[in-house]
Amino acid sequence: MNTEALKKIGYGVYIICSRKDHEFNGQIANTVFQITSQPPTIAVSINKKNLTHDFIKASRVFTASVLCDETPLAFIGRFGFKSGRETNKLEGVHYKIGITGAPIVVDNAVSYLEAKVVQEMDVGTHTIFVGEVIDADVVSEKSCMTYDYYQQVKRGTTPVAAPSYVEPKKAEPRKEAPPGMAKYQCRICGYVYDPEQGDPDSGIKPGTPFEELPDNWLCPICGAAKTEFDRIG
Repeated sequence: MNTEALKKIGYGVYIICSRKDHEFNGQIANTVFQITSQPPTIAVSINKKNLTHDFIKASRVFTASVLCDETPLAFIGRFGFKSGRETNKLEGVHYKIGITGAPIVVDNAVSYLEAKVVQEMDVGTHTIFVGEVIDADVVSEKSCMTYDYYQQVKRGTTPVAAPSYVEPKKAEPRKEAPPGMAKYQCRICGYVYDPEQGDPDSGIKPGTPFEELPDNWLCPICGAAKTEFDRIG
């Protein structure tokens, strides 16, 4: 079976948040879609191992912030490659509390939806939560980020817990790359540093060899140190 066919399915990039008592958490998701229009309902697929899953199960509410295509990789990495059990993902992030008491991330958002869970479906590793939309608004008129744009233009990677995650093939080392033009891959999240593109979000200009990156440079997605990168060609 050619799993590349699954990558042709259209997705967006969203931040899903929920609450449990007085605690908040959020995560990146790409599987949010509208189910009905009357009443308006949406569904989201959440990995059972994620803390956000526990929060939605407990509170029966969730919010979905639709991200714009200008969203920095580091912002996506905060919600996609960090665990809410180890860090407060919302610290320093602009958000507001919705009418359900759940947080709504407005940084880098073009719109948001707030929903109460009306049904759920166990699908093995994930739970599909269906929620009736009880509030929504447009935050900006910027373009929405598609998952294809995130992967092809922003050069983002897929969190292991995502429904669309596919085990990547390990790149074969290449020795023929000219000096300074070799690509390096993060062992943690799979991000590939391409010297031709640099890392503009971190102030690294195109044409900067990996070897010339500052020692304190971090992976723009997961925040891993430079020492966590391997040459791949």
